[in-house]
Amino acid sequence: MAKPASLLTISATDTLKRLLDGPADVARLEQAFRHLAKWRSELISNTLVERSGTKVLSGPFKGMEYPVRASEGSRSCRLLGAYEASLAPVIEEIVTKAYPVVIDLGSAEGYYAVGLARRLPKARVLARDANPKAQALCAALAAANGVAERVEIGGLLDHADFDLCQAQKTLVVCDIEGAEGALLDPVRAPGLRSADILVEAHDCIQHGLSHLLVERFRATHHIRVIGRRLDDSGLPDWMEALSDLDRLVALWEWRSGPTPWLWMVQK
Repeated sequence: MAKPASLLTISATDTLKRLLDGPADVARLEQAFRHLAKWRSELISNTLVERSGTKVLSGPFKGMEYPVRASEGSRSCRLLGAYEASLAPVIEEIVTKAYPVVIDLGSAEGYYAVGLARRLPKARVLARDANPKAQALCAALAAANGVAERVEIGGLLDHADFDLCQAQKTLVVCDIEGAEGALLDPVRAPGLRSADILVEAHDCIQHGLSHLLVERFRATHHIRVIGRRLDDSGLPDWMEALSDLDRLVALWEWRSGPTPWLWMVQK
């Protein structure tokens, strides 16, 4: 007897029917393809937890407990340790610098806030996100990893709050879905001139945003532009039995366009 469809599969099927209800259209098919890929990603994430548990399997945050859902995007690539794989060398560089203060803007469920708190055991981490649900997930993740006393969770900062960067060496990690253009302004927030900044530039939301940020900080920072790449080295052995497509979906981060990172180190 066939196994009954899960609520996730039923919901995905209903949405797919609505997406495909109409004449043949490339844009509609692209929406449906993306929707199906997200559904498959959720199934793979559930299987990954069942087969390999909730610890991150590889990458700079290997061993981190990750029992929560991703606030946004794929959970499987985080569990695999393949999330934003091109940043792995930068994370190791950050660890060697041993920042006493880390500000994580757009901290979501806390993958970076908690991961860096684990790797920087003397650091004070300010995890900032406007979404109360994301804040709750971050608190749960911090507690699961024993770093709750060093991860301070709250809403987003304003320009004046960056003055704290002038008092001690500070790392700013920023992923705020295009709002970085308004917030990361060294004229309105002069404290940023004293910080090292790792920012995701959402060029897919605002064309030319990465170029704008480079021009703003060129005089005060050494800047490295970091693109996307996939890293399948953390796939567990049992995933050899999966199709190539499922293995790709496991690594997919749900991005819809270019989001280059800028690693800006104070001169």
